[in-house]
Amino acid sequence: MLYRKNVLRFGVPAAVLALALTACGGGDDDSGKSGKSDGKSKPEAAASKTAAPEAGGALAAGESATGKVEEGDAKVTYDVVAQKVDVGTEADTKKLVQDPKKAKGMVPAVAHLKFTHKAGAAVTETPDAADETEIWADGRRGGLVIGASEDAAGCDDPLGIEGWKTGESHVLCETYLVPKGSKSLEVHWGEEDKDPYVWKFAGK
Repeated sequence: MLYRKNVLRFGVPAAVLALALTACGGGDDDSGKSGKSDGKSKPEAAASKTAAPEAGGALAAGESATGKVEEGDAKVTYDVVAQKVDVGTEADTKKLVQDPKKAKGMVPAVAHLKFTHKAGAAVTETPDAADETEIWADGRRGGLVIGASEDAAGCDDPLGIEGWKTGESHVLCETYLVPKGSKSLEVHWGEEDKDPYVWKFAGK
């Protein structure tokens, strides 16, 4: 988590994006998560899996979930809804990674999640609300690209959010690389160490 925040704070050169990327089809990790919150010195994008985890709840498009996130020293309750997944092109991928050959056949997918602060203290630091977001394509987890969503259209920059209070909403995004032509996309989000909620979207 700390590494992820520092990357966002100090900028994301192409080399960092390349190191943060793990393409689909790699080995499993021990946690079942994408490696974003354990603070260890492994890549931020954990290897993909061939079977999706048991869902905390399958949700229809536009349906919201509720979960708690540790923001600093306090827990904040959010209502969360995955609004859409924007899928890019291989040309977009070349702009994100240092060595495009390692990401051949992959395209960026940007998940847009709307978070509404429902209860708890105001969020005074960079929010962690979106950190448990993952994108799966045709049953396999994609590769996380750190810092690629801050400038995406329709996404709020987490570094620009100050004093997030009850009743306020922000759209936070995450970018993953997924195989070109994926037929089914899923956005996974949930409380840390708990089974995620899953929203399904058609591929492109």
